Amino acid sequence: MKIRKIIIALVCFLLTVTLVACSDTTTNEPKSVGTYVEEKTQEETKEEVKESKFEVGEKVEFENIIATLVEVSESKGSTYNKPDEGNVYVLCEFEIENKSSSEITVSSVLSFDAYCDGYSLGYSLDALIDKGNKNQLDGTVAAGKKIKGVIGYEVPVNWEELEIIYTPDLFGDGITFIAYH
Repeated sequence: MKIRKIIIALVCFLLTVTLVACSDTTTNEPKSVGTYVEEKTQEETKEEVKESKFEVGEKVEFENIIATLVEVSESKGSTYNKPDEGNVYVLCEFEIENKSSSEITVSSVLSFDAYCDGYSLGYSLDALIDKGNKNQLDGTVAAGKKIKGVIGYEVPVNWEELEIIYTPDLFGDGITFIAYH
């Protein structure tokens, strides 16, 4: 019985010490310790990006890659290089940042699909002749590095909407960018 009293006294003492040590005697006012941000699973984030469409200038992070459609410009061609009658060249400049721990490959032919007013578009090498001093968007990007370049398309003069889908992984989901005329 004496051991039982000693154990109860010891537990009470430890409980009292713990409560005193955990109490904040400096103030009773609430303090801001940060902002609550609901954590999303990688799958939820991928689904949101997959279902969203992003416009010129918007940065999109997806699967450790940050992609931005920087600029969309039109060209009527040059003296020796002109689009078909009723068409213009559209140059889409992208910046892609590799936030992963391994090298990625960006291919203007394999990584991008495009639609103009709902119709599938092919990649236009002729449009790239008018890219000026900008690089073509093709190459490998080391971990933590960026690539910036253009992709060219030939579209009708009266185009309204250009949809470009960048797929970082050939067998995965893509990021949809929209440009309006």
